[in-house]
Amino acid sequence: MPLIAGVVCLSVLAACAGRPPVDSPNRAAFYDGVETRLLDDDLVNFRVQMTGLATRADVEDYAKCAASQYALIRGYGFARHVRTNVQEEGGVWRGDAVYTISPALPRGLQTLDAEVVAAACAEQGIPTV
Repeated sequence: MPLIAGVVCLSVLAACAGRPPVDSPNRAAFYDGVETRLLDDDLVNFRVQMTGLATRADVEDYAKCAASQYALIRGYGFARHVRTNVQEEGGVWRGDAVYTISPALPRGLQTLDAEVVAAACAEQGIPTV
């Protein structure tokens, strides 16, 4: 009987290992996916979703990482942030971001060197497209 109880206990613990409890102070943010839509030749919409211990900044960073990698995939070296809308409902964070992508450094203040940003995202464990 103690062996069966031990196996059940280990099974329950293993099932909980994927996601920490909601009330745990050490729970992590989870990256739940990116949807990419080409709006024009150089204008791209990124819709990202996160759960867990996410913040507005996490969602914005997730979209920025997706935009940087997307620019590289398309053969471009740069992106420029146009706008990001973030909302949270029931613990689900959603971001709706628009970036322009270009082969040369675009004009504007919120420009990204796609290669540098994508490398930083990889170091931080933030997924891209």
